[in-house]
Amino acid sequence: MPRMLDVSEDVRAEIGDAEADRLLVGDNAPGSYDCTSCRTPGDSEQERTSTVLFVGEETAVLAFAHATCIPSQVVQVAEEQLQGAVRSITGSEQDAPGRLTPEQAVLGITSGLVLIDDELHPALVVEPTGAIARPGTDGSGGDEFLQLLLEQGFRPVHRMDQVPEVLHGWSILLAMGQLHAVLQPGTGGGAPVAWWQAHAPLQVTEGWRTAANKSQTVLVYAAPAGSIGQQPREDLLRDALEKAAAGGLLVAAAMPLAGT
Repeated sequence: MPRMLDVSEDVRAEIGDAEADRLLVGDNAPGSYDCTSCRTPGDSEQERTSTVLFVGEETAVLAFAHATCIPSQVVQVAEEQLQGAVRSITGSEQDAPGRLTPEQAVLGITSGLVLIDDELHPALVVEPTGAIARPGTDGSGGDEFLQLLLEQGFRPVHRMDQVPEVLHGWSILLAMGQLHAVLQPGTGGGAPVAWWQAHAPLQVTEGWRTAANKSQTVLVYAAPAGSIGQQPREDLLRDALEKAAAGGLLVAAAMPLAGT
C-alpha cells in the first residue's frame, strides 16, 4: 500500500531516485514507526510522514517523523554518534522491514517570547528528541541531559517569574536576522564552539528579533525529551514550560546575543 511519505529533494539526492520511489510506493518504508522528533508512535498509512536522513562521514541512517513535527530533511551528525545510534537500534518481531529509528538524540530548538514582569523576553526552548547519555557511557545511567547542563552552569527553574542568570562564556549566534547556533566556551579557554548548530539557519519572528536586539540577551530554557513537545502557540508553550518547571524538569540560563 502506498505510504503518505514526504521525501525532500535533499533526501532524494542522498538516497537516489530509485530508493526514493520505492519508499513512496510502500517498499522499504515502515507502516508504524516511532517519530524521531517527538518519539511518539506514527503510522505512514494514516498520516503524513517525513523521511529524515541522518548522515555521518561514512554512515547514513534513514528515520521517520510526523510531518507535523519536522519536515523531510538531511541532518548531519558526527560519525561516532551515528555509529553509536546504529549499534543501539533495536527491533522486535512486530517491526516492519526497513524500520530504522536511530536512538541518537537530536536537540530541537523552538523560539518564542516569554513574559516576565510585564516585559517580553526572547527565549529559546531546547528539548532533545530522546534521552541524553553522558559522553563515553552506554546510556545505562538514564537520561542525564539536565544534570549535564547543571554542570555547565545552567540553573534549575521552579517558577517562570524570574529572569535566569547570565551564563558567562555562552552566547547566541544570530546573523542577518536568522538563528545559527548556540555557542559554548572552547576547551582550555579556546575559541567558542557550537553546542547546537542549525542544519539550516532558522527564521525567527520580527517580534523575537526586535526583543533580542533591544535586550542583547536571549533566555535559554532546556527540558528532557517529552517534557515540552511541539506547541503551536506561545501561550501553550508557556503553559508547557510552567508545567515542566513545577515538575522539576526545567533549567535555564541567559546568554548574550552575538550578531544581529
